[in-house]
Parts: sequence; structure tokens; C-alpha cells
Amino acid sequence: MPSLCLASTSPYRRELLARLRLPFSVTNPEVDETPLPGEHPDALALRLALAKARAGARAACWTIGADQVASLDGKPVGKPGTHAAARVQLLAASGRTVRFHTAIALVDGDSDRYRLDRVDTDVRFRVLTNDSIEAYLLAEQPYDCAGAAKCEGLGIALLEAIEGPDPSALIGLPLILLTTWLREWGADPVRGVSA
Repeated sequence: MPSLCLASTSPYRRELLARLRLPFSVTNPEVDETPLPGEHPDALALRLALAKARAGARAACWTIGADQVASLDGKPVGKPGTHAAARVQLLAASGRTVRFHTAIALVDGDSDRYRLDRVDTDVRFRVLTNDSIEAYLLAEQPYDCAGAAKCEGLGIALLEAIEGPDPSALIGLPLILLTTWLREWGADPVRGVSA
């Protein structure tokens, strides 16, 4: 099996990929993430995942690229970056459903064959009060998380339901889909050797 490379600087994606117990390296894929005019959030996620995998691809390596774009009413919801922006995002999500489009690409650096797909997750938020939003933001400071609620942390208390086929997709890397592709390409993550 060629070596694995994760084209992402996200600590969340590194933690997820480490669950597979396969050695991997990490590279920063230097990709412009600006949406194209009229680009829908799900299409943006797919385009960026493939661009990141290709930007990080190298010989004798299978490179993983991923991107996640949240959307509310068909419009993108990005990483808030600040306390004030996170408050606005959570107020907008209160009592509503935010869809997280998590795209993943796997690129073979030797042949440029690739796999690309997306896993969508619907996250239904509880009705949130200003006090609960403020307390949450002070406790967790989720400013690097699209939608401003970390489901792997205290943000789970803000949610009413999570609906999707792969719980790891919501955190940023759909491991069920990735392990399926690795098996198809001849590598069984459970055995850690070529199938």
C-alpha cells in the first residue's frame, strides 16, 4: 500500500484519521477557498476537497483531501472566527436545521486516479436563549468551527438531533466512506496490509 497523506492542517481531521491506526503524513494544501459566483455550498465542498487532495498529492502516496461547508437555507455558514460572529450564527440556527456538506477526495499521486464524494449531515438545533449561547461561547470558544457548535464537545448540548450516515463526517472526515475506498483500492485498514 502506498503511504497515506492528509492534505489538511485541521487537528480534527488528524484525530479522525488517526483512528484508523495507519501511518500518515500531513501537508498544508494551500488552496484558495473563495466560493465561485453562484456556487452552491455542496458543490463548493466537493471542489475544495479535490483541489486540496490534488495540491497535496505526491508520488507513492494516496492523498486525502476534505472540506466541509455548512448551509442554512441554501446559503453557506462559515467558521465564525469571532465571538460576535459565532453568536449571530447560533441565533440564526436556533430551532432550525443546519446541513453540513462534508466532501472527501482520495487521489493516487502516481496515476491521478481519484475518488470524490460528499456526505451530508442534518443538525437540528434546540431553541437557544441568549444566555445559553453566551455561556456556551465563553466555555468552548468554537470560533474555528462552521456553525459555531462543536458536536464533539459541549456543543452537543445545543443540539436536538443529528441525522446522517456517518458520525465522523460531521467532525470533518467521513471515515466510513474513506475506509470503503481504501478497501476498493486494495488496502484493508483493519488488517493494516494490502488486501
